[in-house]
Amino acid sequence: MLKGRKGVILGVANKRSIAWAIARAAHEEGAELALTYANDRFKEGVEELGRSIHVKRFHPCDVGRDEEIAALADALKKDFGRLDFLVHAVAFAKKEELAGAFTDTSREGFHLAQDVSAYSLTALCRACRPLLEHPGEGRTASVLTLTYLGGQRVVPNYNVMGVAKAALEASVRYLASDLGPSRIRVNAISAGPIKTLSAAGVTNFSALLDTMPDRAPLRTNVTAEEVADAGVFLLSEKARGITGSILFVDAGYHVMGV
Repeated sequence: MLKGRKGVILGVANKRSIAWAIARAAHEEGAELALTYANDRFKEGVEELGRSIHVKRFHPCDVGRDEEIAALADALKKDFGRLDFLVHAVAFAKKEELAGAFTDTSREGFHLAQDVSAYSLTALCRACRPLLEHPGEGRTASVLTLTYLGGQRVVPNYNVMGVAKAALEASVRYLASDLGPSRIRVNAISAGPIKTLSAAGVTNFSALLDTMPDRAPLRTNVTAEEVADAGVFLLSEKARGITGSILFVDAGYHVMGV
């Protein structure tokens, strides 16, 4: 579904990352990829994973720094000339903010979570918009981000990240409106709980995993591969009529009242 399409994926941290599952699925569907890493601590691991699927382009990008986002856009222009898709799988909050009461959220922690987890999507879209525009070609480009049910409902200990995800989901709708005339689609996947590096920072995260098989209509937890398959669909022209949407890949958990 992605043969001949070129894209960048931000947020690969290790082999358990949803971003990595999307990268593998996109590669299997024929995409040519670039991957980013947040800092030197992640560089070697990301490059090792990327090389296993023949990725040749790796770039640093701390999404909290405008100059690094601009440098990434310049590098991608040199790599590909243009982009067909961008995957934003980046989120961060201080671990101490992901426990206890939301009312204890610090001003610094609130700003940090919003900047990295929500605002960065807007900053990346602005910087990469010229690469994503395909005037007169009759096809679309795609921007995809990742969210979670905690942006719409209260999830114990998700706290400041839930508020950041709510802002991210609103950003998806506003960006879809702004970028739609340029034939750029913007969507999000709301994934069920998956054991990733970022999820490990949420206090009592294992309780969320234990709850899913009992309450979700499909009576199971979801996998990163299931999320990735849905992601490939949204990145492809099969989803050319979809923008501004939140697609739930959570075994149906979000429809349950109790």
